[in-house]
Amino acid sequence: METVCAVVGIDVSKKKLDIALLLNGKIKAKVVENSSDGYKLLLAWLNKSKVVKETLHICMEATGTYYEPVAFALHEAGMTVSVINPACIKGFGHSENIRNKNDTADAGLIARYCAAMKPTPWMPPPLEQRQLRAWSLRVQALKDIRQQEENRLEANSFTGMTDVAEHVKQHIAWLSAEIQKLESDIDDHIDRHPGLKRDAELITSIPGIGATTVAKILGQFGDIRKFDSAKAFAAFLGVTPKQRTSGSSIKGRTMMCRSGSSSMRAALYMPSWVACRYNPTLRRFAERLSANGMAKKAVVGAVMHKMTHLIYGVIRTGKPFDPNYLSNRLAIQDGI
Repeated sequence: METVCAVVGIDVSKKKLDIALLLNGKIKAKVVENSSDGYKLLLAWLNKSKVVKETLHICMEATGTYYEPVAFALHEAGMTVSVINPACIKGFGHSENIRNKNDTADAGLIARYCAAMKPTPWMPPPLEQRQLRAWSLRVQALKDIRQQEENRLEANSFTGMTDVAEHVKQHIAWLSAEIQKLESDIDDHIDRHPGLKRDAELITSIPGIGATTVAKILGQFGDIRKFDSAKAFAAFLGVTPKQRTSGSSIKGRTMMCRSGSSSMRAALYMPSWVACRYNPTLRRFAERLSANGMAKKAVVGAVMHKMTHLIYGVIRTGKPFDPNYLSNRLAIQDGI
């Protein structure tokens, strides 16, 4: 078999996979089901091409959870897999002045992006992290439902629908019991895995961050040490400042870039409010920004950014939060 470097772009949807094999400047297309049988057909099709699987680079977008099974199957087959932020693919398409959009064209675009940008390989998260993520999402879903039911309880009580209100109360009680049980199970899950337990203890040493937030962080990111720096971690979350100025005509307001996970930013929002009161380091930081005239929500955004640096710091150093560390070593810089 001739050794030829090639790339594959996969456009993932719930029911099917549109595949584009870019080889010697030409694209070969294939469509298979997004199922275990479809993955077998995909591997068989790739084996028929004049490419050694160890030299093959496969790219796909991070589309919810639909990409995970095929990414695991290809990784287990010994192939290099990269999972890309859809915004990167969209921006790359703009650079090519792409006007048409369909599944086949998207697969080819992903393949060309892979060939041009050579993204870093994707490493599958361990099972304990995926389980923690799934249970954390389940708890949040039940909490959202409970909030909806509490709103319905208020509405029915106000209108005098006492029978309906009583039924809603029973459902709220059941939801609260299930949430409490799942949160206990999550704590037990973290305690059973030494790596998760160590990182959870380090993160909860930061005043303002509780067990619920820790479970979401570890479930979503796993080992935070995979990020090269605290800035990279903050950028991945989308909490870094985004400037919009150009020349003398464009003087836009600096705001949070919001390019990362919106659910994780939401998970850090309330802990940041708490940290503004009870975390001595972040309280001083917030007070200084407020004294300079920054709006309250902007202050919370800056505190959220600083909190990501603290999370990365305690994980990277392996030492619990020390409120005197920055005062002894480095001055806190406004806007970081």
